[in-house]
Amino acid sequence: MATVREGSPIVETLGVFAVVFVLQILASLLSVALVAGLFILSPPLSSNPWTIVTSVYAHGGLGHLLSNSVALVLFGWPVARATTRLRFHTFFIVTGALAGISQILVTGALAAAPLVPATPTEGVLGASGAVFALLGYLLASNRLSVGLASLVEVPQWVTYLVFLGLAVVVTVATGAPGVALVAHFTGFLLGLLAGRAGVLDVGSRTARTGASA
Repeated sequence: MATVREGSPIVETLGVFAVVFVLQILASLLSVALVAGLFILSPPLSSNPWTIVTSVYAHGGLGHLLSNSVALVLFGWPVARATTRLRFHTFFIVTGALAGISQILVTGALAAAPLVPATPTEGVLGASGAVFALLGYLLASNRLSVGLASLVEVPQWVTYLVFLGLAVVVTVATGAPGVALVAHFTGFLLGLLAGRAGVLDVGSRTARTGASA
């Protein structure tokens, strides 16, 4: 049975999760405001810009940490095997950060819009956006999806429309009070698009480069 390799980006990311969680606990002993300033992405985004990254690895509690850790292993392990450690970590940080930023910006815009019953997000933290991106990448880049795409010719706009609809369905299905739905949607959609493009597939890129040489 396949296992997660020691020293893999999955193990490294889990290690960062654990270290950041301990730091959150220590910071909370000093001040709740310190935790927010170090680990929670909040509007305005320019106030504590480092939280764009730290919030991706921070979690709201042990249950939140465990659920994201399990999902990371399930969805991230196959992706990690097909790419390099640098690309995996970059993908994780970028998609997680963009998911968190989208949550702040979209909910803020909706709250400011007239006749829209919405409240701005006070803050967001957690790796869910990045984990959803890994799930999206896994779905769009697996052999069955790639095989169907090569057999059935469909316009690009149809593919994007299907991805958009799938992202909506998955986001609604995982919705719950207090969950950053916009972040989930953004992460999953980014993962689908990245998987379709094969941005992490080192083997495919190498093969294409060799064929054109």
